Amino acid sequence: MAGDFDRSRVAAKALLLDLDGTLVDTPQAIVDVTQATLAALGMKPADPQAIRDTIGLPLPVALGQLIGTGPIGAADAVEIYRVLWRAQVTPRIPNLLYPGVREGLAELRSRGVRLAVVTGKAQDGADSTVDKAGLRDLVEVVLGYTSVPNPKPAPDLALEAVKRLGEADAIVVGDATHDIEMARAAGLRSIGVIYGAQPEAAVRAAGPTWVARTFPEVVRIALTGAI
Repeated sequence: MAGDFDRSRVAAKALLLDLDGTLVDTPQAIVDVTQATLAALGMKPADPQAIRDTIGLPLPVALGQLIGTGPIGAADAVEIYRVLWRAQVTPRIPNLLYPGVREGLAELRSRGVRLAVVTGKAQDGADSTVDKAGLRDLVEVVLGYTSVPNPKPAPDLALEAVKRLGEADAIVVGDATHDIEMARAAGLRSIGVIYGAQPEAAVRAAGPTWVARTFPEVVRIALTGAI
């Protein structure tokens, strides 16, 4: 029975989970909304992979890179993006969970693994996405980049999540190099998932402790240390 599970057997006692491209299948939606934002600004479309590579960074940073203004000059783009996102994507979030995510998170919780979300979204966007995805009952801590001094790839989000969970034995799970670099900076192990925003080669090159092709593989690694 779950209550009799020996927590000393799990690979880690907590998972710190990215959101976009890890729990929810939003990378293509992010590309589409970004392209629509650029169009509204009278700009040419960006390379889709260039957009995907910014996923996980704060929105002002990501859009500032794409439009060439830097974060300070991206305020109009950020506002356009957020309006489009709320209209076009937010209503679809309940249907965008990757296969096995809800079941996997439920199994992890039943085995005593603590769960936190650590995302490049602002805190209100992080809370909204977790709520819309129906994951609030499974995740103990939700942190967006506005809740800490420095966003990914700085260690702040991971360290704050560890502090709030009260559990130092944690693994970071993410689909981007920013996630792997954050884990390393925080002195934590990591699982790089290769079904999200960035190419497999980029994820592997970042040097995660493990690589997972599906979310059920993430669950197996967390519980056994092996794929």
